[in-house]
Amino acid sequence: MSAAAATRTSWWREVVRKPWFWGIVALVALLALNVLKDPGYLGITINPGNGHLVGNLIDILRAAAPIMMIALGMSLVIATAGIDLSVGSLMAVAGAVSMEFLQAAGDSSSLGVALAAVGLALLVTGVLGAVNGVLVAYVGLQPFIATLVLMLAGRGIAKVITGGQNTAASNEPFRWIANGYIIGIPVVFLFAVLIVVLVAAVVRRSALGLMIEAIGINPKASRMAGIKPKGLLLTTYILGGILAGVAGILSVGTVMTVDISRTGYQLELDAILAVVIGGASLAGGKFSLSGAFVGALLIATLDKTVVFLGISSSATPAFKAIVIVVLCLLQSDRVRGWFVRRRKAQHPVPSAQAPKEEVTA
Repeated sequence: MSAAAATRTSWWREVVRKPWFWGIVALVALLALNVLKDPGYLGITINPGNGHLVGNLIDILRAAAPIMMIALGMSLVIATAGIDLSVGSLMAVAGAVSMEFLQAAGDSSSLGVALAAVGLALLVTGVLGAVNGVLVAYVGLQPFIATLVLMLAGRGIAKVITGGQNTAASNEPFRWIANGYIIGIPVVFLFAVLIVVLVAAVVRRSALGLMIEAIGINPKASRMAGIKPKGLLLTTYILGGILAGVAGILSVGTVMTVDISRTGYQLELDAILAVVIGGASLAGGKFSLSGAFVGALLIATLDKTVVFLGISSSATPAFKAIVIVVLCLLQSDRVRGWFVRRRKAQHPVPSAQAPKEEVTA
């Protein structure tokens, strides 16, 4: 084998070992399944009225944006060996705060009012994220318990804010965040990609990412190395709360209505799945923001596929579970190693026979 061929083989093996690679494979497989039912599924057209791109792929990108936001925050939290079960409820809180503020303002065109609503919603969710951080880092509660408390209390807070009613509002700049387009592409997706790039630049171009992973691997050793785990944990949960608030704004902005019972419902599970699909370890110490990005796209595509194939709502969880389990098995080094050993056993490579020595008299 030539050096160039060996290099290509080595590069390919490295790519296959990346967890996000199998997420992309599953994403392509789901799209292919949809194409089998409708050959025009991947078609994208231009709306002659406004020049916007229209198609199933565009719908998937729009639906993936909120999942990307909570998966991004969840990646950092899980990297510290924690978990955040409250992100779905924080989405409802952000939606409730923003819609109530816009309704009270009664201005359908003011950019300042829209920015104030966004800022207030993110401030509230950031404070609630800080509550999670304090309970985990300073009080010493298990992350599962601490965030479970806010998961249950969050929707109660949202109901108090809205008086237990679904709240609708009208503000064109706020609506544009979730429904607008730039060069034909949904603003909500471009906005989500921008945030992912910014967070990735901060955590990977600085020592922050390494310190977060160090906390997840061994908190005591990281403290002895000069890292302050408590402050980092608090910062991580605050960032997770803010990103959940962004996801809530993107979700309610689509219809300009907050449904306390449905906004963000069970999306914490989708966020965890997206992070796991992306290759993060639930034991902490490892995360991949690019993997979480791919995982969010996969979850959105999976949800779209379930609806498109007409799968019964009662069977939807089972269908999603099957896809996720198969994907996790493909990611497993142990499972892939078993297939490699089995293939070698079925097709053994013949050993080179040594030349026989001549017998001299």
